[in-house]
Amino acid sequence: MARKRTLIIFTVVPVLLLLFSAGGYFGYKTWQEHRFLTVPPETPGHEAVFRVEPGQSLWTIARNLKKQGLVTDARRFVALATLRKDTGRVRAGQFRLHTGWIPDSILNELTTSPGIMQRVSVREGLTWWATAAVIEKAGIGTAETFEKAVFDRSLLDKYDIPANSAEGYLFPETYLLTPPTDDQARAMAETMIREFLKNARNLWPGGLPPAEELHRIVILASLVEKETGAAHERERIAGVFANRLKKRMLIQADPTIIYGLGPQFDGDIRKSHLQDRDNPYNTYTHPGLPPGPICSPGLESLRAAAFPEPHGYLYFVAKGDGTHHFSRTLMEHNKAVARYQLRRNRSTYRSTISE
Repeated sequence: MARKRTLIIFTVVPVLLLLFSAGGYFGYKTWQEHRFLTVPPETPGHEAVFRVEPGQSLWTIARNLKKQGLVTDARRFVALATLRKDTGRVRAGQFRLHTGWIPDSILNELTTSPGIMQRVSVREGLTWWATAAVIEKAGIGTAETFEKAVFDRSLLDKYDIPANSAEGYLFPETYLLTPPTDDQARAMAETMIREFLKNARNLWPGGLPPAEELHRIVILASLVEKETGAAHERERIAGVFANRLKKRMLIQADPTIIYGLGPQFDGDIRKSHLQDRDNPYNTYTHPGLPPGPICSPGLESLRAAAFPEPHGYLYFVAKGDGTHHFSRTLMEHNKAVARYQLRRNRSTYRSTISE
């Protein structure tokens, strides 16, 4: 009987020890899991900027989070994302995270927040070099790298731009974006071109015009943008240019001369500028449209150039209040020039050309 009892003891005790051991192990693992989910890596912790690259795997993201001290266990973070069905929802970009956050808060930020966004506002009517200055001031690369992108043949070919620069296609807009780590200025230029195409497709829902025809419209739209002071006049001004082109009349637009003079223009158009045949953008000496856009037009100027107002006007002159007087004949135009330009009040006169 004693021998039987001894046998039972030798059989049961190891089993009990094994059960206690297993229970302790699983209990420890449960405690670790609970601690991972409820205790932040640091207290009180500190802020950390974390970047997720496009196409990065969840495992790489989790390992980088651990490396920066934002989570304590990469494997458990992946398991948490899997449990929450968030494995494919982590966004690319820069995020402002904190080592005092629990993993659930980290994952929420990576899957629901747009991250750290930079705001860049580019208004209508800017030349590419004026836009480059805005981009540099916003901290999205340098003016030099932006210029390089504007004239990048591979980028122009990618978007079927039949010109030697992206002038006219750098769509004016307020952008909220996360710049990439590499060539930020090129990414900005490409973003602006894509925005142009997106807006242009709204004007032609059936499909964009052929590249050469679209380019001609963009050139005309850039003139409309520079000459328009009152928004309601855009279609009428576009109609004047269209009428002059049909009659093979010179465009004679001051903003084209200014563009041809480049960034060094001092603000004063002289007689020598009007007569300068070496300036390819001088529409007082060269017939037809200038060789390229003279700024980036907004959507409404693009619309006006695509669908100009039908009328008989051939001339317009600034009245000094932001609007224009339109004329059908040269005689009527000369009278308007005398009235609004030669006898103008210099203290109240307002130019309509965007600076």
